[in-house]
Amino acid sequence: MTAREALPEAERRLAAAGVDTPRVDAELLLAHVLGTTRSGVYANLDREVDGDLERLLERREAREPLAYVLGEWGFRRLTLKTDARALVPRPESETVVERALALAAGIEEPRVLDVGVGSGALALAVKDERPDARVTGVDVSPGALALARENAARLGLDVELREAGVEAASEGWDVVVSNPPYVESLDGLQPELRYEPPAALLGNGFHEAIARAARTRFLVLEVGDGQAPSVAAVLEREGYADVAITRDLAGRERVVEGRR
Repeated sequence: MTAREALPEAERRLAAAGVDTPRVDAELLLAHVLGTTRSGVYANLDREVDGDLERLLERREAREPLAYVLGEWGFRRLTLKTDARALVPRPESETVVERALALAAGIEEPRVLDVGVGSGALALAVKDERPDARVTGVDVSPGALALARENAARLGLDVELREAGVEAASEGWDVVVSNPPYVESLDGLQPELRYEPPAALLGNGFHEAIARAARTRFLVLEVGDGQAPSVAAVLEREGYADVAITRDLAGRERVVEGRR
């Protein structure tokens, strides 16, 4: 089968499986198999497609996240290895990096901590864009830490990665960032979430625990839809000043920050 024949068939199958963006996903799967870019697919429509496409397509039809199927995903300027050991890096989390970088702009060699480092997306993006920063990432999941270390090595970024939880925020930092678990239930949400590690998704009270523990100049937290006002109130109760809410690119209130 040529790419010209495979593309509409893949789109049809993904649409039937309920995938929200069947054409885009089909293009990205073909690009991966052909070893080209998404736009490059159209310059290779007459090339034969091997059996790898079928295997990858079946995984995506089962609603496994595209990032896991492809094995890598873009985040800001980085391409990260992705698999089920950690959450898929999401574009809304890039707002956390933007705010952390802005708050650290006037600090020489800022000490930055990422609580719940996962794949390393936040920590590695900060290090990539502020090479002088001393960045540490902690996680309670050995699997997530292993993945973050693999990404750090692939990207050549010097970030300290160690097993720890919220208590690490008390060690004294310039900026603490976190995308903690904040989903209360998977009911009614996208099937793709079933493939992601539940411990990194499901939970409540983590924002408050981090805010209370943190000894830092600045705290930057990602929040779920509708959670920003309550998390902002938590920061104010914990004595943070200049508490602010930032919207992500989709216009949703996504990041809450404060100054100690």
